[in-house]
Amino acid sequence: MNNKESALVLFSGGQDSTTCLYWAIKNFSSVRTLCFTYGQRHSKEIEVAQAIAEKANIPFQLLDASIISQLSVNSLTSDIVMDQEKPQDSYPNTFVPGRNLLFLTFAAVIARSHGIRHIITGVSEADYSGYPDCRDTFILSANASINLAMDEHFQIHTPLMWRDKTAVWQLADELGVFNIVRTQTLTCYNGIIADGCGQCPACKLRKHGLDNYLKTKE
Repeated sequence: MNNKESALVLFSGGQDSTTCLYWAIKNFSSVRTLCFTYGQRHSKEIEVAQAIAEKANIPFQLLDASIISQLSVNSLTSDIVMDQEKPQDSYPNTFVPGRNLLFLTFAAVIARSHGIRHIITGVSEADYSGYPDCRDTFILSANASINLAMDEHFQIHTPLMWRDKTAVWQLADELGVFNIVRTQTLTCYNGIIADGCGQCPACKLRKHGLDNYLKTKE
């Protein structure tokens, strides 16, 4: 892909969205980022996201979506113990119901105001949790509904949809930003940059993918 159009990246400063940011920079003529504050446990990810965007010389916008924290009880926006494993026949309490649908809707409104029709998000169906709002079927449905709601022709891109974390590390390396993603991003649910706390589900997933990818380079 070598698109002369502009794109908006949903950006949190984590491994996935940072990889998507540089994928967008490679594939679109101009790029903007949109970051959300939604009552998450720590604000560090917002600082990290802004710093990465500034270093990449990409416009950064922060949108207050804190109403999300008022809609449900989950371990990312509430002071409850985080599930370390996926419960049987359920989702881990790191799942924030409705978050991605709201994020995409907000992003489309922002994109429209800038004359942008390409929206990029780092969701992945290959991830461990199986969150329902990370599935390809959801993205396709949300894309169609948003287009109908706004009478626009947005295209939602999900470059990581079929990539596990090993393949995400590979993509970052192919884009020439492996070290940036490894040392400057924040994936940890406990707000620790780079390798993180090593104990939360996000850190374990990230490390497993990294270890597997490094083995392929030996």
